[in-house]
Amino acid sequence: MRRLAPLVIALATLLGTAAVSAQSWPTQPLKFIVPFPPGGTVDQFSRLVQPHLQTALGQSIVIENRAGASGSIGAALAAKAPPDGNTWLWVFDTHGVNPSLIPNLPFDTQKDLAPVMLIGKGAMVLTAHASQPYRNWGDIIAAARAKPGAISYGSIGSGSLAHLAMTAIENQVRFDITHVPYKGGGPLTADTIAGHVPLAMATYALFQPHIQSGKIRPIAVTSPKRMTQLPDVPTIAESGVPGFEAEAWWGVFAPTGTPAPVIARMNAELAKAFRLPAIQERMNTIGVVLTTSPPDELGKFLAGEIARWGKVVRDNKIKAGE
Repeated sequence: MRRLAPLVIALATLLGTAAVSAQSWPTQPLKFIVPFPPGGTVDQFSRLVQPHLQTALGQSIVIENRAGASGSIGAALAAKAPPDGNTWLWVFDTHGVNPSLIPNLPFDTQKDLAPVMLIGKGAMVLTAHASQPYRNWGDIIAAARAKPGAISYGSIGSGSLAHLAMTAIENQVRFDITHVPYKGGGPLTADTIAGHVPLAMATYALFQPHIQSGKIRPIAVTSPKRMTQLPDVPTIAESGVPGFEAEAWWGVFAPTGTPAPVIARMNAELAKAFRLPAIQERMNTIGVVLTTSPPDELGKFLAGEIARWGKVVRDNKIKAGE
């Protein structure tokens, strides 16, 4: 027992230090790295909770937009930042695709960044311009099989989740449709509502106002169940692609080595902020289903996304920017 006493004291001291660290943190302004341009959903979500977190944590928060290479440039900066609890990375679903899509990433997606929270998921919507004749999934399949490659659809870019999802559907259902990659949601939206591309797939969060206005027609959603916002629009699965689902997602990470108590507190404060009625209402309007998960759930989810979409990338020889 006497021999155990120093160990018990040392353990108690260590735990006490960790508790104090979490309670005293933060002691300086925080940085949110958003690896996309201002105005996108990742940027919007970080700014939605920014004022609430500043109040809860007692420190100012600087949002730094470091866009480029599907979010990997900003992610690399976060991965190399000191793990002192002052740097936090906000990501989109491309974070789970980039390890397979972009060769020689300057960081290890799973080893160099610690999961903090899976914020939520949202359906993508396959849409047709109002002037197009396509009213349902069957119309699109029939036309694509009648003239292989003649019909085109747009996405936010090569290797985007929409591109990979449609590729997976083509593999399962056996039809040929031409992909038109855009450089982000802005250019895709502009051409979609102008009718320059007949079909488009993107998050409901991006297309919501234009679906509401009637400029584009929703054909099917990629979520496992119909969206409450679009109750009359079928899922891809019930339209003839059994078992298919693919949802966009948003999450928060920190440099690996960030103290677990600090990550736990950020997770708790994020959960409180996202569950505020006004923010919940906003997220519901744009079709984001909040999960506000604990860190370990995001880690497991990310591993599954990397495995699933990595196979699609490799099997179809998809390259970034092509």
